[in-house]
Amino acid sequence: MKVLLYTQNHLPRLQYICSFIFEELLGIECIVTTGCEVFKTYEGIKINYSNSPVCSNEFHLSPTGLLAEQTITPQTIDCFKINNYKAFFKTENSDFAFDIFSTAFYLLSRYEEYLQHQKDMYGRYAHENSLAFREDFLHLPLINIWVKDFAVALQNKFPSLVIHVPVFKFIPTYDVDIAYSFKHKGLMRNVGGFLKSPSLDRIQILLGLRKDPFDTYDWLIDLHEQYKLYPVYFFLVAAKNGLYDKNILPAKKAMYQLAKKHADKCAIGIHPSWQSGDDDNLLTKEIAQLRLMSQQEITKSRQHYIRFNLPAGYRRLLKENISDDYSMGYGSINGFRASVTSSFYWFDLENNETTSLRIHPFCFMEANSYYEQKLSADSAFEELMQYYTACKEVNGELITIWHNHMVGEDNLYKGWGRMYENFLKKIM
Repeated sequence: MKVLLYTQNHLPRLQYICSFIFEELLGIECIVTTGCEVFKTYEGIKINYSNSPVCSNEFHLSPTGLLAEQTITPQTIDCFKINNYKAFFKTENSDFAFDIFSTAFYLLSRYEEYLQHQKDMYGRYAHENSLAFREDFLHLPLINIWVKDFAVALQNKFPSLVIHVPVFKFIPTYDVDIAYSFKHKGLMRNVGGFLKSPSLDRIQILLGLRKDPFDTYDWLIDLHEQYKLYPVYFFLVAAKNGLYDKNILPAKKAMYQLAKKHADKCAIGIHPSWQSGDDDNLLTKEIAQLRLMSQQEITKSRQHYIRFNLPAGYRRLLKENISDDYSMGYGSINGFRASVTSSFYWFDLENNETTSLRIHPFCFMEANSYYEQKLSADSAFEELMQYYTACKEVNGELITIWHNHMVGEDNLYKGWGRMYENFLKKIM
């Protein structure tokens, strides 16, 4: 199945978004042409993406101009409702109510994050700036929803059109940034911790009489095997600790063994330290460290504290031969940061080109529910089920973030491990 799309000029932004919408979400080959006569004589399914009709047997979609631009400038966004969902870049005299190519590109490319904006307390793009938050659609994979409606409109025009939608996937991911609560922290850290907060639990755990409450690794492995899940683990391996980097140091044998154990069973990636955000050389060293510990190449990444800014953050990863990043989400609220629940290639707006970096967006992190949204485990379960339903309805990918220490036996996070297990029982 092929679609021929006519445009007056070759547009890198249009080529990018068409590849994503047609080939990745709809399973249709899309050929973009600037030849008007070629378009007119084509007998298959064809879309005219220009200001004027070309022929009678076409699907006409008027462009609003964003994809023809080569610079980054503030856009006028006026949202309206269509099929009970928000949309923008409204069009007139078209076979679709809005310029779906431009709207999807605006959100997917994170266009607004290149514009002047307010940072949050961690120096990140604040979610309050985003159109999705302001217009109350952060909880929706809006691009997937639009594409679903767009496919129906195309099929109404061309009944022979066959859509091949992706299969829904659930991908659990884990950040190991506090590997153990008491074990393997060394004498000085444990003595200091005990003096600050005397605890019989600490003594029993250090004596081997009780299990460390953050040691949930075997339990998680059993869950993955039981439900046939394929998780991804991200390890923080900073050479020294800091204000936001508090893991067991990679020089410890226990951390070597932990990384190798998981690398032998599942996919792993680097969890770049907070410190590496201020020093590119540290990122290089941390990737090399994890490569040594796991004895495999490291091509996946997720930023610690979701600390990154565009485009510099992603360019750093490309420089380090990272092919897949899992940081596209907020570290301050759950939801769809790029308004999509499918992975996509990053488009570098400044260079106006598609890159080889694959972005895997997450929509739920238990730490957001607990620390930022102040939800109980039971309330977070309901929130998580809503994201599961939203992703499944559009045949997307539900990527969640968990932390080994939050699903363990620490009293501070009591009930969260049970909540996670109940979630898996319900959906699998």
